[in-house]
Amino acid sequence: MTDPTDPTGSANLRNPRDPNEGDPADLPPFDPSEAASLAEEVIDAVEGVIVGHRDAIEDVIVTVLARGHLLIEDVPGVGKTTLAKAIARSFDASFKRVQFTPDLLPSDVTGVNVFNQRTERFDFRPGPVFATFVLGDEINRAPPKTQSALLEAMEERQVTTDGVTRALPDPFCVIATQNDVEPGQTYELPVAELDRFTKKIRLGYPGTDEEVHMLGRMVDDHAGHPVEALEPVASVEDLLRARRTVAAVEATESLRGYVARIASYTRRNATLGVSPRGSLALLRAAQARAVLNGRDYVIPDDVQREALSVLVHRIRVESGETSGRQVVVEALDRVDVEG
Repeated sequence: MTDPTDPTGSANLRNPRDPNEGDPADLPPFDPSEAASLAEEVIDAVEGVIVGHRDAIEDVIVTVLARGHLLIEDVPGVGKTTLAKAIARSFDASFKRVQFTPDLLPSDVTGVNVFNQRTERFDFRPGPVFATFVLGDEINRAPPKTQSALLEAMEERQVTTDGVTRALPDPFCVIATQNDVEPGQTYELPVAELDRFTKKIRLGYPGTDEEVHMLGRMVDDHAGHPVEALEPVASVEDLLRARRTVAAVEATESLRGYVARIASYTRRNATLGVSPRGSLALLRAAQARAVLNGRDYVIPDDVQREALSVLVHRIRVESGETSGRQVVVEALDRVDVEG
């Protein structure tokens, strides 16, 4: 009988990949203008499903290109899950959904070793986290113990079960949704988990014209949901190349200093300020924003455009004090770009 923690046994699934994903080695980056065009195609495709939320769609694309993860918080019924599904379908990549519930176990997310009586060995059955895009639906309905199953996956792109570490697909992105109107029936996300989300955004309600347009498309039961008809406009290889374009975007020492000073300001003016992980997330998001604008260098406007969605959810203040959003707004107003 094979021990489930034996790295030489059948439980050792080192690097499972979707057949669409191939080998990412030696893929060259795009030219910034090519990467910007690719991003525009994806945004346009998703906007055909999610009406009236172009800014939010851009936020998702920035997160994906910045090698990050996204948290969408809002009231029920505004399209959080649909947005996540549409983004995943726009790329020809593997997609798994996890419906978080109070009785969900960590192994339901990461996978479990099961004894095979025929071979007398433990076989690893991968959980839904083994996908390029993972939708964590209503993530705050599960207790912190289950939510923590994502911590290693989100930070290190790997999962450890029974002492065996298994790599996740590359690329890997968690898009989580959160219900914010039933505090008595949900759990607060641990700070360590929140800090692993590159961005936290809200969708809000559509405008009247957008809602009328949406109702017109959905009123016919035979037409089906628009997300089901969405065809991929980019491959995993395209995404990897675009990510490498973003990683190569120039961020000068002066620009990096500006990011660090913003983070330092939040630490001085909040109970819990922005972590170094948050600073890195802001810089990467600014690089992605530069690429969306067709540039191969970051400017302060890119940092300022991304700061609120990247930093606010990482800040904690005492009750009755200024909000995390106000802290970031003050930092952008008071921190000198040139130092």
